[in-house]
Amino acid sequence: MKRYEGLTAIVTGAGGGFGKRLAERLAEEGANLVLSDIREAELGVVAAPFGDKATTLAGDVSQEEHSRDLVDLTVARFGRLDVAFNNAGIAHAFSKLPLMDSGEARRVIDIDLMGVFYAMKYQLPVLERQYRRDGTRGAIVNVASVAGIAGAPRLSVYSAAKHGVVGLTRSAAAEYASKGIRINAVCPSYARTPMATDALGALGEDAASGEKELVRGVPMRRLAEVDEVIEVMLFAGCPQNSFMTGQTLAADGGITAV
Repeated sequence: MKRYEGLTAIVTGAGGGFGKRLAERLAEEGANLVLSDIREAELGVVAAPFGDKATTLAGDVSQEEHSRDLVDLTVARFGRLDVAFNNAGIAHAFSKLPLMDSGEARRVIDIDLMGVFYAMKYQLPVLERQYRRDGTRGAIVNVASVAGIAGAPRLSVYSAAKHGVVGLTRSAAAEYASKGIRINAVCPSYARTPMATDALGALGEDAASGEKELVRGVPMRRLAEVDEVIEVMLFAGCPQNSFMTGQTLAADGGITAV
């Protein structure tokens, strides 16, 4: 049986990167999909192959009402919510902390941290009501970063936001462990997504030298492939993984092992 057969999943940041591939893999695993991204055109392209198994809502996760509307759409379209992947996020340019633009710092916090807070604020009551009604257990997977469990020089605000996501994850997991809801965070290091490839030019004269610099502290000495991280996300949200909650799953090529 497919791992997500008949389940309904929210995926934010589904217009590209991890979110796009996650949506594809969830569809392969039998899930109904509710997909969100700020980029409406890209979102439509991602959802098109899934037909009536998917619906979309474009919007900005830093706006609280978008998270409310996304959960409302999920229940209206599919009757329930089973698992949410709070994946949407941005990074900022490499910069020493005093040189960070304050507006850019606020935007990173609003999307990467507050976006996850808003998402869980509206997801948790629905998941709890379902558990009280029929005993159905739910799951939330928050996409943090290895920068959320270790320092990240020149990425201080991004790191602070992702540390916040880890704190939200652990705290909410403890609050809702007895209410049928598992909440875990996946913490990847750099993977071969646009977020990483866009950063390469800032680190070297060309993509090859930039990539070499980017993975200098990774024991595996390479970027993660997108599917390697997606498998960790699918494991974290899978109903069969029923006794793991409040965890930070580092898909980081060994960074946090040393």
